[in-house]
Amino acid sequence: MILVTADEMREMDRVTIEEVGIPGRILMENAGRGATDFFLERFPEAARKRVGILAGRGNNGGDGCVIARLLSHKGIDVEVFLFTKREAVKGDAASNLDLLFRLDVPVVEVPDEVAFKKVKNRLRAIDIWIDALLGTGLKSDVAGLFKKIIDFVNSSQKSIFSVDIPSGLDSDTGHPRGICIRAEATATFGCAKIGSVLFPGAGYTGDLRVVDIGIPLQVTARVGPKIHLLSADRIRSLIRNRSPDAHKGKTGHVLVVAGAIGKTGAAAMTAMAAMRTGAGLVTLGIPASLDSTVEPQVLEAMTAPLAETTPGILTDSAMETVLGLLPGKTCLALGPGIGTAEGTIRLVAGLVRACPVPMVIDADGLNCLAGCMDALKKRKTDIVLTPHPGEMGRLVGKTSAEIQKDRVGSAKSLAEAYGVTVVLKGAKTVIAQKDGTLWINPTGNPGMASGGMGDVLTGMIAGWIAQGLSPAEAALAGVYLHGAAADALFRGRGPFGYLASDVMAMIPAQIRETTFL
Repeated sequence: MILVTADEMREMDRVTIEEVGIPGRILMENAGRGATDFFLERFPEAARKRVGILAGRGNNGGDGCVIARLLSHKGIDVEVFLFTKREAVKGDAASNLDLLFRLDVPVVEVPDEVAFKKVKNRLRAIDIWIDALLGTGLKSDVAGLFKKIIDFVNSSQKSIFSVDIPSGLDSDTGHPRGICIRAEATATFGCAKIGSVLFPGAGYTGDLRVVDIGIPLQVTARVGPKIHLLSADRIRSLIRNRSPDAHKGKTGHVLVVAGAIGKTGAAAMTAMAAMRTGAGLVTLGIPASLDSTVEPQVLEAMTAPLAETTPGILTDSAMETVLGLLPGKTCLALGPGIGTAEGTIRLVAGLVRACPVPMVIDADGLNCLAGCMDALKKRKTDIVLTPHPGEMGRLVGKTSAEIQKDRVGSAKSLAEAYGVTVVLKGAKTVIAQKDGTLWINPTGNPGMASGGMGDVLTGMIAGWIAQGLSPAEAALAGVYLHGAAADALFRGRGPFGYLASDVMAMIPAQIRETTFL
């Protein structure tokens, strides 16, 4: 599914109307019809209820006028509350508003707070609300009359259906602009808006349906949106069945460099997740003094004791050994549980500069990298970075809160600045590729808020790289299947309480279910 910014959607509308020649009135009619169909499907009880439509003066309000006309035509008790003066409505929206007056569909003008107070009792009598107030053109925080009506409707405990996007929601970031309609369902037009898919916006949007309003595919291609919602179809296009003569020498060899005192589990899970994903061989590089602790945890993976100057801590003293292990390997996974000692930072920087095979860097590997980001400019290979918001903040010099305010922009900027693939973890994980293409992952659930989940993801991405996917493709496959495996546990065991190792055990079955192999 294509996801668009407000500017991209606006340009698609403009090209369709001005250059292709499809009238905006037709697009508005198509939008209203599609939204009406979804509304009646989602709220069949509307036929016996009073429906109120909040309409603004722009095209979003015009869409609401089309819906009002169509509902009235079906005999539904509908009333439009116009939050402006009639003469302020222009263009196609004005044409559709005029139709309501000609057809005697009730329209109540509410141009100011005095009028709002006078119609409150009438507003309270509404059973279901349709929100066609503000749309995607919002540029500042909601204030004044609009803030009051949004608060009133949200507090009414009545069902709300939004048109295109919940009023007050930033369509690019998914954050409310001060206050936002909380809808049970939303009909969006042409393409889904990024803010309706990302959190917290997804929570305000409710059930989302994309309505085809007649924008030609050629126009979409010309505008060229570069953000997509990841899907099982996309994953199926990446993963192929193995040939009958496949053997472990043909299915990749991952080297994992990870672990420190108290964090051997992170190293073990990374290694075993790569194997669960299908890597033929995995070698786990671990501080020498911890080797006997780790070996019983990784029966199928090999271990390689690495030199240490302080027991249990990897430093640049292990550099020569690690580089010596890389010939014959197809991916290096670096970072889970290695700590952030000065010598460890030097090891990470040195491996980023010298490693000849694709790398996946996670956890403490990222925390180490934050102090030597220039190493990325001198790398010899493709790299996948897998930060959570806190780690992302350290990489770019921002707080976690600042990253969360613009997850898409943050991931895109880092990927393009350093020419890497960035997996910004969290609800609706964002995968940013170095060419500016972005993907948002729909899988996963709150039960994944548990230690070790990131280690499993690192191993999965490394496992896919080892088997021949490009780092960018491996990030897509790893993220989607990681969340899908957790979703299977959510359905089968419960909403939380399952472990990272449980997710890891689900990987083979989830590969089969998603890819039909």
